[in-house]
Amino acid sequence: MVAHARETYPNECCGAMLGLIGEETKLVREAMPLENAYAGAQAARYELRPEDLREADKAARARNLDLIGIYHSHPDCDAYFSSTDLKNSCPWYSFVVLSIRKGEFDHANSWLPNFEQTEAAKEELRY
Repeated sequence: MVAHARETYPNECCGAMLGLIGEETKLVREAMPLENAYAGAQAARYELRPEDLREADKAARARNLDLIGIYHSHPDCDAYFSSTDLKNSCPWYSFVVLSIRKGEFDHANSWLPNFEQTEAAKEELRY
């Protein structure tokens, strides 16, 4: 995820997280880079195509893994979950946001939106 975010800087990157979902933890085994399909300024926003997410889900199943969630970067700002992120979220996925400052990784946070997509709880993130 970090390498992908560095490569796409100063634009936002996005991708899928494949791994294992346990009773109380989620373990990411693989980060699958996906194309930022946003037609506007990609330094401020990302967009995933539904077919790319479907392919990520197929890839996870083929590897006996789960599609745990989505990651994306925030160039030159904090790793927060924006109102746009919340509005476009899926409540069953975790969302990792990586802060990339001047092309280098700064920090990351993980968020789990509620089913109403009105708020997102911060998840413990270990890396």
